[in-house]
Amino acid sequence: MKRRDFIERSLVTIPFVASLPDIEPQTLSMDQPSLVINAGVGGNNTRDLLARIEKDCLQHNPDLTILMVGTNDMNSMKHVPLEEYTSNYQTLVEKLLKIKSKILVMSILPVYEPYLFTRHPVQFYAPDGPALRRSKVNEVIRRISEQKKLSFLDMHHIFEKTGEIGLSAMSLLKNEINSGKTDGVHPTQDGYRIMAVAVYQYITLKGLPHNKVVCFGDSITMGDADGQNYPTYLQKLLNS
Repeated sequence: MKRRDFIERSLVTIPFVASLPDIEPQTLSMDQPSLVINAGVGGNNTRDLLARIEKDCLQHNPDLTILMVGTNDMNSMKHVPLEEYTSNYQTLVEKLLKIKSKILVMSILPVYEPYLFTRHPVQFYAPDGPALRRSKVNEVIRRISEQKKLSFLDMHHIFEKTGEIGLSAMSLLKNEINSGKTDGVHPTQDGYRIMAVAVYQYITLKGLPHNKVVCFGDSITMGDADGQNYPTYLQKLLNS
């Protein structure tokens, strides 16, 4: 199945899209251009987002905030214990709800684990290991989205099913073949495009507001120095 076909099919079924009541798919209004603000910062975890949410997100008064954070909380030397991560994530959501922003939360992406162990000792991930630690983070995101009735997009599932994660040139995560890097965490250019298409189709399907969108997160949101990132592609789609 082609990647785009998979996204189109999965976005209208549970559990890939959850939390909002069923409504008729809508055509996006083009009364005014959409502004998408990239508020991603490399290396950030939930502690960092809490420290800068006022300046980088709330002051923009977004009608939609797209929140994706957790990769560095579970996968770097800035590790945040799950209990604190949960508390931090809940606080981020509460601050956004207070300004009446709609919120779309996304699960964190899969990784290519052999590359992780070239950067961190195996013991760093004890006792759970990377996969279980990541799964627990994504379960927190899903659970909070259900409790707060937020929009939820399972980006992890989309990459897991279509990303060919590994050493293939077709992998949606950077590797030695497609980027010359032993990365295994950050999306390729095609990966960012897939993210943007998935978010765009979700916004369309659920009729979410999109006049001013803040994409709030870490380096997965920030993207590459050459302008390859999902917020840039999303703005082009919203205004096409």
